[in-house]
Amino acid sequence: MYKALKIELKLTNKQKIQVNKTIGIERFIYNEYIKYNQEQYELGNKFVSANDFSKYVNNVYLPNNPDKKWIKDVSSKSVKQAMIYGEKAFKNFFKGLSAFPVFKKKGKNELGAYFVKNNKTDFEFYRHKIKIPTLKFVRVKEYGYIPKNANIKSGTITKIADKYFLSLIIEIEDTIKVTNINTKGLGIDLGIKDTAICSNGKVFKNINKTIKIKKLKKKLKREQRSMSRSIEYSKSKKIKLKELKNFNKKKLKVQKIFYRLNCIRDDYNSKIVDEITRTKLKYITIEDLKVSNMIKNKHLSKAIQEQNFYSIRTKLINKCKERNIELRLVDTFYPSSKTCSCCGSVKRNLKLNDRIYKCCNCGLEMDRDYNASINLEKAKVYKIIA
Repeated sequence: MYKALKIELKLTNKQKIQVNKTIGIERFIYNEYIKYNQEQYELGNKFVSANDFSKYVNNVYLPNNPDKKWIKDVSSKSVKQAMIYGEKAFKNFFKGLSAFPVFKKKGKNELGAYFVKNNKTDFEFYRHKIKIPTLKFVRVKEYGYIPKNANIKSGTITKIADKYFLSLIIEIEDTIKVTNINTKGLGIDLGIKDTAICSNGKVFKNINKTIKIKKLKKKLKREQRSMSRSIEYSKSKKIKLKELKNFNKKKLKVQKIFYRLNCIRDDYNSKIVDEITRTKLKYITIEDLKVSNMIKNKHLSKAIQEQNFYSIRTKLINKCKERNIELRLVDTFYPSSKTCSCCGSVKRNLKLNDRIYKCCNCGLEMDRDYNASINLEKAKVYKIIA
């Protein structure tokens, strides 16, 4: 089976230069691929695949542009991967899954430096270091994350807030799945007041309401205001931002706080999923939340985005597959909050600010989210996603 791992690296200055060069060349090739296909479309020609564009670059573009020979300074596999990313972006657009591909901008939505295993010695790893093609041995910040029997297939180095991370695709032996003899299931209602409310009574609080997160958000706001003042100053004096000595320092501070917030939230979501799936369950039921519709409410959009429901769902899928638990998904319009978990009657006029569910039929009174989680556990119509 294949798994993904992400570890932080401690690069030397020479290695940083090589990684930054690879990222820059990949960005250039990606943008050229997008531009070339736009030109072909305007001329009435067919879509150009990554393979055809690779032949064009080697046989036509580079011979006619000798000043672009620096494209060959990095691994050919990295250059080819940038074209594949571009092709995938176009195919997603053709299928209606995403918008028309846009050009990559330096420092924003960058591609990672892609490295593939070419021979047996590539991606050779020890406790404290790993061998990466063209970079040789690189030290890792945290030890023991890569399994000893892992067969590394490829890796991508990304830069986030001046830190370098290596994402690996590894192949490990399939673990023997034990048949789960437990007949109990669990319903999970994801929300804003509390992150997850389970039908067994377990409640996971919203981490965004903790003092730690509030302090970081306050610090972020202060640093963003400082950065905004620098931008306003550059506009009034007609000076380029690059010429302001402290602007990049302020920008890096903001990036580091954003990264810290994302790490805390992601770690908390991982712990929630791990604790839920550790109990020997037969199945787990969640609701198919349409976040794009939920964030249209301007009063709740920020709180919903901070919860990162999609991340929880993805982690649940992976853990359920690993631990042999059936993951069920009920429809978006399933009235889990409006249905009485005792008698089954539906309360149509339930409002968002009604935190206590009161059944007019049987007189049941309980927390609306807990009531919803019980209904999710009892749901008969669902789709199995893991």
